[in-house]
Amino acid sequence: MTWLLGSAVCVSLLGGAALNSSAADDAKSPVPAAHPATPAPAVAGPFQVFPPDVSLESSRDYQSIVVQVTRPDGVTLDVTAESKITLADPSMAKVEGATIRPVADGTSQVIVTYQDHKAILPLTVKQAKDDRPVSFRLDVMPVFLKAGCNTGGCHGSARGKDGFMLSLFGYDAAGDYDRITRAQTTRRINLAVPEESLMITKSLGSVQHTGGQLFKKGDHLHTAMLRWLEAGAPDDAPQVAEPISLELYPKLTVIESDSTQQFVARAKYSDGTDRDVTNLVLLSSNNDNSAPIDANGKLTAKSRGEAFIMARFATFTVVSQAIVIPQKLKYEWSNVAEYNYIDTHVHNKLKNLRMFPSEVCSDEVFARRVFLDIVGLVPKADELAAFVADKDPKKREKLVDELLGRKEFVELWVMKFAELLKIRSDNQQVSYKAALLYFNWLQDQMSANVPMDQIVQKLIAADGGTFDNPATNYYQIERDTLKIAEDTAQVFMGMRIQCAQCHNHPFDRWTMDDYYGFASFFSQVSRKPGEDPREQIVFDRGNGEVKHHMPNRTPKPKFLGGDFAKIEQGQDRREVLAKWLASTENPFFAKNLANIVWAHFMGKGIIEPVDDVRVSNPPVNPQLLDALGSRFQEYKYDFKRLVRDICTSRTYQLSTHANETNANDERNFAKAPIRRIRAEVLLDVIGQVTETNEKFRGLPLGARAVQIADGNTTNFFLTTFGRAKRETVCSCEVEMDPSLSQALHLLNGQTTNGRILQGGVVRKMLLEKKMEPDQIVDELYVRCLSRKPSPEELQTLRANLPKDPKADIVETEKVLTDIFWALLNAPEFMFNH
Repeated sequence: MTWLLGSAVCVSLLGGAALNSSAADDAKSPVPAAHPATPAPAVAGPFQVFPPDVSLESSRDYQSIVVQVTRPDGVTLDVTAESKITLADPSMAKVEGATIRPVADGTSQVIVTYQDHKAILPLTVKQAKDDRPVSFRLDVMPVFLKAGCNTGGCHGSARGKDGFMLSLFGYDAAGDYDRITRAQTTRRINLAVPEESLMITKSLGSVQHTGGQLFKKGDHLHTAMLRWLEAGAPDDAPQVAEPISLELYPKLTVIESDSTQQFVARAKYSDGTDRDVTNLVLLSSNNDNSAPIDANGKLTAKSRGEAFIMARFATFTVVSQAIVIPQKLKYEWSNVAEYNYIDTHVHNKLKNLRMFPSEVCSDEVFARRVFLDIVGLVPKADELAAFVADKDPKKREKLVDELLGRKEFVELWVMKFAELLKIRSDNQQVSYKAALLYFNWLQDQMSANVPMDQIVQKLIAADGGTFDNPATNYYQIERDTLKIAEDTAQVFMGMRIQCAQCHNHPFDRWTMDDYYGFASFFSQVSRKPGEDPREQIVFDRGNGEVKHHMPNRTPKPKFLGGDFAKIEQGQDRREVLAKWLASTENPFFAKNLANIVWAHFMGKGIIEPVDDVRVSNPPVNPQLLDALGSRFQEYKYDFKRLVRDICTSRTYQLSTHANETNANDERNFAKAPIRRIRAEVLLDVIGQVTETNEKFRGLPLGARAVQIADGNTTNFFLTTFGRAKRETVCSCEVEMDPSLSQALHLLNGQTTNGRILQGGVVRKMLLEKKMEPDQIVDELYVRCLSRKPSPEELQTLRANLPKDPKADIVETEKVLTDIFWALLNAPEFMFNH
């Protein structure tokens, strides 16, 4: 509605121009000529067998094999059924279809052939005649997860269900064992007659069960449960092996509609063994319309689209990517130019999706886009004219370099990081002076181009007074130990670990032990008053631990996704964390910051939202994210070099105009996005084009809104257009969606009407510079939209002017002022495109 409202305002004066529809000479985006699809060759291309080795550790073990080939056009085929699987020593194991089962101990090879392709997999068999003892944690707990017994909607809810409770997703195996075998009110086992245990009869559906039938008699779930009960429902020995990793194969599938792909999952254990757990993992697809997957790991391709297949087992969650395309789609990639490594990775993904990127935008569009994105302003008329007239083929790179050297670039990014660090004053914990010093410290660091890893390390390890060392305000703005840990993980690694405070994360890898181990780094932070009552002294008191949600557990400091920290006697735990957090040892830091930067320039993160990094929310282009993170590390965390890579890529310079293949794409960067300008930048730009100034607390008249230090300093415009309050570290605080109140404010408020009159831009051009009306219209368009009006627009606007503009100067000024007002209300002005 807002979009239509904003457009309707401009119809009478601007000739009904739609957003960017008449942008000077913005390139069109024809679809490259399509050619008949290359027929599937008789002999396929790359040949892969999963898993890469086979290890069988008991008579009950087995390993399924999946064989995949990739055609030259990128389509993958599951050829397991057509492949021949043999053993170098048939006496060691037997082959049943695509499954290997043990016969005798030893080492040998599994030989897989398909047409002219051949793969040899190492085979190890141990204890082939021994029956592995049944285990509650390794055999029974996975049944609860697979059957859905311990989900939040069933017995895993806070109070259980129907008088029986399990820990959510199995985070407390010891507690579950006690409730099943010891608790009088919830016992559902009958060791005298195991097959009559309620756990069995309810799951089979032979006795009334709210959850319905969960498994069939004789299947692997029923067998595992019954076997445990028949053994006397034993608990595990303290040294029982535990899962340490989970693998899901294949990692990437590009599949045509109506085809299938079998997946195989394998878990590795702490005793060095591994097992095929395909029938025990909880499998799901995030896009059942395109790529649904059944409980046994078979994916069936349906409609065109992309899906991520998620496998959950024990505390592990992993994903594989599946791309579905129509059968016999006519497509042939044309050699689209690649400006740098970013384009290579984007194009590789588009090839799999059978898309073409849009064409490159015009110079006028690029100049406006890059000015807004890098310095938060629009180009002045002379800057735009000089850039367009420049014949240097590298002029876009030169413009990016010039803008990166401006102080406005630093100001824009200081604002963005001030949001992440919640820099704001309040009446209790943080004074305005402390907030201002904190903001100025951050600006000094970024103005000096201090590498981001060093800035973060200074923040995490900071101690001293909040005035003398403003970085210590990181521990004053937030004082709760657990909340500090959560904010640190979310800001610097993009991870929302809050769910793991009370139970293992249901959609990610994090356990309660991970959560409290990470929080332990901050458990010894303390504070005391300084000489100035407004100042606090932050220091390490050298003792104190966080309280684990589970009883009798004292968590040791542990890196997220890493090992336990080695901390010397008397050493500040935060120093150890700081060194790891912003280093190459942490696989999340560089990629997270790279993703934040990418989202600023591309309108959406490779992982979106940028601060919700989890296994069940994977990157849309993992290879691109890995490449950006690696480059950021290679650049020694030089922020500007990463920005330069993005802005000089062809992907950033694409037109917003879609072609037939990418019209519906919103996530793979096949065309440039249309983005509403954020609140502070929009207010600054309005001031720039109207030549008016704003006054903010603590800043001189004429300072920019992006320079506001305190999150509590605002005005009606900034609040209406969604400026972050800096109350949380969540990226959602910055509101970018247009709304009716925004449109009404621009239409009727003083931000446009008042500033146009206050600045007197039209009057100066008309009376002082003696410019002709056509020249003034051109100037207004260039000011606001970085382009001149189209002939159709100019003709419409002329019709509203008096027949003799010089004779009726008052009416001429009124009409030109209305045109200026209409331009400021046009969607093309309010959006970056």
